[in-house]
Amino acid sequence: VDLVGGYYDAGDNVKFGFPMAFTTTMLSWSVIEFGGLMKGELPNAREAIRWATDYLLKATANPNTIYVQVGDAKKDHACWERPEDMDTPRSVFKVDANAPGSEVAAETAAALAAASLVFRRSDPTYSKVLVRRAIRVFQFADKHRGSYSNALKPFDELLWGAAWLHKATKNPMYLNYIQVNGQILGAAEYDNTFGWDNKHVGARILLSKEFLVQRVKSLHDYKGHSDNFICSLIPGGGSSSAQYTPGGLLFKMSDSNMQYVTSTSFLLVTYAKYLTKSHTVVQCGGTTVTPKKLRTLAKKQVDYLLGDNPLKMSYMVGYGPRYPQRIHHRGSSLPSMAVHPGKIQCSAGFSVMSSQSPNPNILVGAVVGGPDQHDRFPDERSDYEQSEPATYVNAPLVGTLAYLAHSFGQI
Repeated sequence: VDLVGGYYDAGDNVKFGFPMAFTTTMLSWSVIEFGGLMKGELPNAREAIRWATDYLLKATANPNTIYVQVGDAKKDHACWERPEDMDTPRSVFKVDANAPGSEVAAETAAALAAASLVFRRSDPTYSKVLVRRAIRVFQFADKHRGSYSNALKPFDELLWGAAWLHKATKNPMYLNYIQVNGQILGAAEYDNTFGWDNKHVGARILLSKEFLVQRVKSLHDYKGHSDNFICSLIPGGGSSSAQYTPGGLLFKMSDSNMQYVTSTSFLLVTYAKYLTKSHTVVQCGGTTVTPKKLRTLAKKQVDYLLGDNPLKMSYMVGYGPRYPQRIHHRGSSLPSMAVHPGKIQCSAGFSVMSSQSPNPNILVGAVVGGPDQHDRFPDERSDYEQSEPATYVNAPLVGTLAYLAHSFGQI
């Protein structure tokens, strides 16, 4: 099978299909909502999406089979080597009817469906290829239900995938699917996390648009579910459950917390857009929350990320006067081929990994996992929870930055 292409999701040399598909969905959603504000960056955004969807089309070329991983994670993690020197096994893992994986399959369907909307005008032929494949992949995800990793939350992706297919095809079958299966698939769960392994909140916000803007009355409940999520974030809003660091950063998890910050900020500016279009607000107990308040909260998070924080540290590499120097990323930390043409063996790279020297290759634009709950950031390469960048941290930030740059007259 030709599985050339796609993205390594973080600092190692393994292609994981699940986070790659989520990255693609979020990049696509960024363009769908804010592409009109991206000006000269729009072709770059489309190109980044297409690099992923070309790969996802290859990974789903055989019916009822999805190739979901390239590379042996354990063996890869036992080496610290450049992608150019890679000699770890390129084992390929798949899900199929006998060994299903609904979450990865439905997220892949969501990615293909969302991307089909991105290319609808600029490349209608490619758009049709994507949506046809999305339909087939979603059928497989729904028919062969099962989880390919017991550690992952099952089936919220089916709701998310159906929501994207409803948006991409306008086929009433998907709306019906959402109405019949929504509650079973956890639509009303009070789970306020949104990231590559949890789509509940994203699906709620996406479906609330249909109610707020397209007036699909049957999706009324999703406005309520979305409001509950918003109220959980508003400090002093009565039902606030969100944690913030002393410096004001949303804090949800110790491992790559910044992915939660970027995805939540995207949902805030996106929901604010839907509320504005429908002249609606959110009621949190006795507090009225306006779209402006949501945008202000999102801006505060992005400002923190870019350096307005107690350490005056930008968590985007290469941006601002102070940013992480020792990110957990093989290609960034090891000398380039130009500097060191000879092979660096599997374990030889670990001397670099454990050193205090700054990375020689600056991975401009990469957003790392970020500070801890006390706003501390040790900037150590071995600390992958805080120092590793990932595509799924960056992807949701694209739409938010497009909105903020536009609203401050910078685009």
